[in-house]
Amino acid sequence: MAETIRVLVTGAAGQIAYSLLYSIAKGDVFGKDQPLALILLDIPPMLPVLEGVVMELQDCALPLLKEVIPTDKEEVAFKDLDAAILVGSMPRKEGMERKDLLKANVAIFKSQGAALEKYAKKTVKVLVVGNPANTNCLIAAKSAPSIPKENFSCLTRLDHNRARSQVAMRCGIPADNVKNVIIWGNHSSTQYPDVHHCTVNVQGKDVAAFDMVKDDDWLKGDFISTVQQRGAAVIKARKLSSAMSAAKAICDHMRDIWTGTPEGEFISMGVYSSGNLYGVPDDLIYSFPVTIKDKTWKIVDGLAINDFSRAKMDATAAELVEERDTAISFLGV
Repeated sequence: MAETIRVLVTGAAGQIAYSLLYSIAKGDVFGKDQPLALILLDIPPMLPVLEGVVMELQDCALPLLKEVIPTDKEEVAFKDLDAAILVGSMPRKEGMERKDLLKANVAIFKSQGAALEKYAKKTVKVLVVGNPANTNCLIAAKSAPSIPKENFSCLTRLDHNRARSQVAMRCGIPADNVKNVIIWGNHSSTQYPDVHHCTVNVQGKDVAAFDMVKDDDWLKGDFISTVQQRGAAVIKARKLSSAMSAAKAICDHMRDIWTGTPEGEFISMGVYSSGNLYGVPDDLIYSFPVTIKDKTWKIVDGLAINDFSRAKMDATAAELVEERDTAISFLGV
């Protein structure tokens, strides 16, 4: 049996975590022979709810789950971590300005970054889910200077999965027959879902998505806006945010970090932009196409970028620069 790894989930009494914890605990993410301890962090008022979550995890009687530790203390939660999934963040409340939301979250992720710096392993892999995810991830990374920036990423896999599914439904094929869609930029409504490098597998043959769909207006119009606005559409219909699909995307993202991406395929994740070859400004967490091997991601280089894509990539980068600069102005507060 492998050595037990320590996995933290924050916001652990919330609804995304409720959809996520079972999949992690039964081995869908870190492997079917990887024992783990789950550390569950939430704010003090949520501790009674968290106790119920702990009881349910115990009642699942899962062989890989060696320990469950519920806590509201960072020094307990962040100790000796192998993986941290930071789901908890301040949600946007009615009438709240984006700037106010950023200010609240900068405080949370500065504190959690400092806790990672102080208590976690330097090899810890950190996935930020709580929104605004890209900028929260950047603040956490900046607050943990001795942990490599490459160890931090934010979730755009949900957007990636949404894009993949839209193309699959349009073509009448299973979603796993669609590969190499790209989400560029921010996990916000400025993100750019790009299918210029996407292929669909039909009767064993890979065909370019544009050739298969044969509707450029849809691919450059409604397809993009559907993916960009999907989260809002789910909230409107369900009166709650997308928890099941977010949990699935978190599992996909962390499993790929742990086990690597399939040969010939790339996935989307928000990673540190410095040194990229796509003209994206340095010092952002920006979503790129990446491949992963030996727990190390690499941006897929050399993809042709047309003028349509360039404009969309620049627009989402501009939003991220503004978010970053606003967030950093709060850091000294």
